Amino acid sequence: MTASNLALAGTGALVTGGGSGIGLGAARRLLADGATVTLMGRTPERLESAAADLRAGAPAGAEVRTFAGDTGTEPDVAGAVEAAAAGNGLHWAVLSAGTGTMGPVIGTSLEEWERVMTTNLTGTFLGIKHAGAAIARAGGGAIVAISSIAAPLTHPYMAPYCVSKAGLEALVRNAADELGRGGVRVNAVRPGLVRTELADPLLSDEAVVADYLAQMPISRVGTVEDIAEAIAYLCGPGSTWVTGQVLGVDGGHTLRRGPDVEHWARALYGDALVDLT
Repeated sequence: MTASNLALAGTGALVTGGGSGIGLGAARRLLADGATVTLMGRTPERLESAAADLRAGAPAGAEVRTFAGDTGTEPDVAGAVEAAAAGNGLHWAVLSAGTGTMGPVIGTSLEEWERVMTTNLTGTFLGIKHAGAAIARAGGGAIVAISSIAAPLTHPYMAPYCVSKAGLEALVRNAADELGRGGVRVNAVRPGLVRTELADPLLSDEAVVADYLAQMPISRVGTVEDIAEAIAYLCGPGSTWVTGQVLGVDGGHTLRRGPDVEHWARALYGDALVDLT
């Protein structure tokens, strides 16, 4: 391929959580369309390994950069945006960094609540704040945040995660309303159960996987590539009139209900606490 054939040639992209999972898949897909991609994550070694893999298949003219930092720390996010904007500016931001937890609401510590909120919601806010300004300065583009089916569906024993993703979707809608005048589109992708490192605990439990699949009209576990294609659409030329939207990529899971993980809560927290809920 040559850069002249690539839809995103000459543009810059920042991907948080870019060292693995959905973030890495998104980076690979945007790179294939010609964007110069900056991977942000906490672990330099993981970032460099991912970057080396991406560089091996990069089209001519597209670069892969890395920036080690914490998406819950504002100077780190500002620095990552600055690094991603070097050269031709920043045009696309994929906010994929995320974490999870599980346990009854009445057994969740404040520290655990704040840990999930800092990564999933505050990190998204900081990404939109800094990337949104940089993208507007570059003449416009798009931000895509990664939500979850846990935003619209209750997931008992996963309340902090659910609330963080519901808040993320509200943030996306408000940011889209504000930033549209600057030529910045803001959308979210809402994955179902996808085979990633973060989902490994779910995928390792046959009963949980079976319950997930029972809630999906298209009954299979999703892939990173499924989500990356949706991200590429929301960053690409086919979505220039799309903003403030949440695109579900979940096999239809949100037509039904969240998974049953009560047996995990009982094993971790005990029958007495769970029986109070």
